[in-house]
Amino acid sequence: MTDLYHSQRAMRNMRRAAMQRGVIAILDVGTSKIACLILRFDGPDAFREAEGVGPMAGQSSFRIIGAATTRSRGVRFGEIDTMQETERAIRTAVQAAQKMAGVRVDHVIACFSGARPRSYGLAGEWALEDGAVTEQDVAHVLAACDVPDIGHGREVLHAQPVNFALDHRSGLSDPRGQVGNKLACDMHLLSVDGAAVENLFAAIRRCDLEVAGLASSAYVSGVSSLVEDEQELGAACVDIGGGATGLSIFIKKHMIYADSVRLGGDHVTSDISKGLQVPLAVAERIKTRHGGVVATGMDDREMIEIGADCGDWEKDRRTASRAELIGIMRPRVEEILEEVRARLDAAGFEHLPSQQIVLTGGGSQIPGLDGLAARILGQRVRLGRPLRVQGLPQAATGPAFSSAVGLCLFAAHPQDEWWDFEMPADRYPARSLKRAIRWFKDNW
Repeated sequence: MTDLYHSQRAMRNMRRAAMQRGVIAILDVGTSKIACLILRFDGPDAFREAEGVGPMAGQSSFRIIGAATTRSRGVRFGEIDTMQETERAIRTAVQAAQKMAGVRVDHVIACFSGARPRSYGLAGEWALEDGAVTEQDVAHVLAACDVPDIGHGREVLHAQPVNFALDHRSGLSDPRGQVGNKLACDMHLLSVDGAAVENLFAAIRRCDLEVAGLASSAYVSGVSSLVEDEQELGAACVDIGGGATGLSIFIKKHMIYADSVRLGGDHVTSDISKGLQVPLAVAERIKTRHGGVVATGMDDREMIEIGADCGDWEKDRRTASRAELIGIMRPRVEEILEEVRARLDAAGFEHLPSQQIVLTGGGSQIPGLDGLAARILGQRVRLGRPLRVQGLPQAATGPAFSSAVGLCLFAAHPQDEWWDFEMPADRYPARSLKRAIRWFKDNW
């Protein structure tokens, strides 16, 4: 636990240094593509430590000066499966983006979608000594949060204070400077599989790059795809990627839950490949050109040339109806949405004041998906694309780039995390951990 606290602090300092030098790379390591964007920050004075919890860890304006994507290799379910292939793909994307930007980059901030994320809500309280809340008091109340046993081999990826209460006033985003007797805090902690994180670190380091930050794809997709009032009132972002579907829930501008379903667009492609007996590349082309999930009367008559190159004239001339294609795609898409529904129910999504659901990611582009999702997930569903950011090439404005764009926003306007505060050494979670275990013993 402490190791990660220190390595996260080290990454934050590295990010700060890279931003002061003016450029940093963003790397979205996905199952179907690896995207690299290079950000330039406007001058050293643009980077100022802004006061206030929330965007307090420094605001900065940036523009994208380089962008490249390459087909991902060696990644399954959003996790690295074959190190050398992934390393080669990362190198290709980063080199192409550097070439476009005309600069060399040493530091990257990366996001990934797999690693079996798990969410926890923690609470802590702290009695104030001199009435007004100081930075140190915030550190103390965070250190006082009872940390659950997250399990062997798991790491903390995000630990964000999502709400402060001072005496009887709750819902504060930044309590510092305010007067009271008792400070309480709610924190959202996201843990992931440690081995998946280690593999990602290793792959990036093998490309002679330093990791200056890590984020969950589900989180950053929500940051870029949910508009401000959705983040404030309550909404879920469903990022349908190639190998995994990420899910994040936001309220009061904070993520309060994240999860991942190990299914995505690649599974739909694989079903088409098996159902129509064609290679994966052909199945992908048929899916993007003719795919859908809602059949109409016309689809029985619309024939799709499957086409193959096996040299057997009969086999190369095969066709299938669009209705047949929809019949193959729909069950898998329904399965993905049913899984998402189950996770939303488990998270208590229906208790939020607003239940907007935003679909994004490359897999959200299947025609008719929003209508099907409205039936399975609940009424208020819309398709989301990432916010426009300066310098983003046209090719990178679609929903497949939600997490890459969100990662740019995360780099420039990071939310406060646990490790942004100087924890009192004697109180760092080791004690809280023991206390959490004792609390479990007393209560169960």
